[in-house]
Amino acid sequence: MSDPADSSVDREATTAPGESALPCVMTFNANDPSGAGGLSADLTAMASASTYILPVVTGAYVRDTSAIRDHFSLDEEAVVDQARCGLEDMPVRAIKVGFVGTPENLSAVAQITSDYTEVPVITYMPDLSWWDELDIENYLDACTELLLPQTTVLVGNHSTLCRWLLPEWEGDRPPGPREVARAAAVHGVPYTLVTGFNAADQHLESHLASPETVLATARYERFEATFAGAGDTLSAALCALIATGADLQTACAEALTYLDQCLDAGFQPGMGHAVPDRLFWAHDDEPAPDDESPADPAAPDSALDAGDFPLDTTRH
Repeated sequence: MSDPADSSVDREATTAPGESALPCVMTFNANDPSGAGGLSADLTAMASASTYILPVVTGAYVRDTSAIRDHFSLDEEAVVDQARCGLEDMPVRAIKVGFVGTPENLSAVAQITSDYTEVPVITYMPDLSWWDELDIENYLDACTELLLPQTTVLVGNHSTLCRWLLPEWEGDRPPGPREVARAAAVHGVPYTLVTGFNAADQHLESHLASPETVLATARYERFEATFAGAGDTLSAALCALIATGADLQTACAEALTYLDQCLDAGFQPGMGHAVPDRLFWAHDDEPAPDDESPADPAAPDSALDAGDFPLDTTRH
């Protein structure tokens, strides 16, 4: 019989406790059994950025790729216990907060993040239109009061953030990125990444902004397909890239590049919406031996160079 020690890992190749070879990130989100968003999106997007993920389950959606039917929340004690165990064991470099289900859970997450003020917090606000109106109001009020003061970057769709942060807007045009950023800054948020701005020529734009200036803009051709899970994908990628040490503008550019490629490779697994392929990079895309077709020189380059930000080289 062989010595059990012979089957152990190479101890010289391992790192000491607290010195992970991969940066650690924590995400608070609901499980999504459809795989479109929630923790499913966070895990695959964050892993794609070469980070080690500490997923904190805050509840579970009842949904398919067509729509969210319901949601069940864990109580705040279960959320806190999960998070504290991970945070006391591993050095977390960034935290994402997705949908956590209740004002009580928002309060619990806000208390945790306030104990780790040096850790950037990426807060993503999804579309909550599937939910009861009173539940939406209570959730948004709690997020405004408790979590936004702890948030480093707020991520969300233009229409979602405007309905939330600028409900009494009466301008002749929709609020711009700086106006959304100013509304968020009132509650302590220094930066916003706002997606889904309608632009001319069937394009959509995303803007990274502070109250003072628009720091970066990306422009995309509009997809014909409707996607589920894009916002969770983008915010998770941004959180992970910040954890790797990228500055905010570079992390934003790379996260938008990643999302663009996920959507470009997206597919429709069921009878509902399309979903991003967050593992597009892992597929074998080598051409078949008999495929001698030359690359199309007119095909647009979907890679975003962070050094050239702002940019409009992507297709979506």
